[in-house]
Amino acid sequence: MRTPRIIAVLLSTLLAATTVATAAATPSHHDHHHGNHHVHHHADPSLLTAGLSGGAGSTIGPDGALYVTEPVSGEVSRIDRRTGAASTFVSGLPPQQPGTPGGALDVAFRGRTAYVLVSLADPQVSGLYRVGRDGVPRPVADLGAWSIAHPPKTDFFVPIGLQFAMEPYRRGFLVTDGHHNRVLYVTPDGSITQVRAFGNVVPTGLETVGRTVLMAEAGPVPHLPSEGKVVAFTPWRHGVHLIASGGRLLVDVETGRGGLYALAQGHFTPGSPEGSPADPDTGQVMKAGRHGVLRAVATGLDRPTSFEIVGRTAYVVTLDGEVWTVPLSHGHHGR
Repeated sequence: MRTPRIIAVLLSTLLAATTVATAAATPSHHDHHHGNHHVHHHADPSLLTAGLSGGAGSTIGPDGALYVTEPVSGEVSRIDRRTGAASTFVSGLPPQQPGTPGGALDVAFRGRTAYVLVSLADPQVSGLYRVGRDGVPRPVADLGAWSIAHPPKTDFFVPIGLQFAMEPYRRGFLVTDGHHNRVLYVTPDGSITQVRAFGNVVPTGLETVGRTVLMAEAGPVPHLPSEGKVVAFTPWRHGVHLIASGGRLLVDVETGRGGLYALAQGHFTPGSPEGSPADPDTGQVMKAGRHGVLRAVATGLDRPTSFEIVGRTAYVVTLDGEVWTVPLSHGHHGR
């Protein structure tokens, strides 16, 4: 989930975050069904690709194409961003176990080498896979086994955890565990360490700006807007800073030309089991305003799972295997 490093954007947002604690304490009462009167223009999403075997994580590859994981089939597809044409890039990953939110959940590159994050793959390895020159994915770090040996301090009922997203950092990857409420650091040689542990915030998507890490939090069930936050921290240093809040079930965060954006999966029906997706067609692309409040710039997305921003376009992946484009204009100031 890589985007250009826009340090100035983060710094300006951090400066504005001094008022976030009060501004974000009162979440927006406008959801997909009622609209958001603070946003004057909503972008109209356009379908780019359909027919994937589910959709989860994504990244922009070294060739400029969009790469998307397909958890149901255990594949990664390459999407041409101009035409929407999809071709299989990797196959043979552990497929999604029926009734679980696992499988191949994210993809990232180091140089021209692809790595895939697989979760809830028991009895196969749940962890980091490297795609060899022969195109075959092989496990290099068993995050499931490590998690069993190093249980979190927060409550859990899945011993292997639910590793959700990863982001290249230094010589390895940062990995969120949305069930064990922590961020891990994993290297291609299989080393695994805990970077940061949280309370029940449900960490999801990641983004980096220099050494600073931006992390989306879905918040505990029922994923209220006040719990949907973007925070910033520096690995192996103290302190977590609130940057923005107000999104329903946040699953990803990205920086773009216009500022800081977050992806909200949408309204979650109370009483649904933990790990269930949001209600259909309630997802939103949101932008952080100057006071740290997230405002919708695109609505009506069907259970989005991740997104990438290139220039002034957001590429949004959905749970049912579609990719949508959302134009991001200067009119989406989100203030």
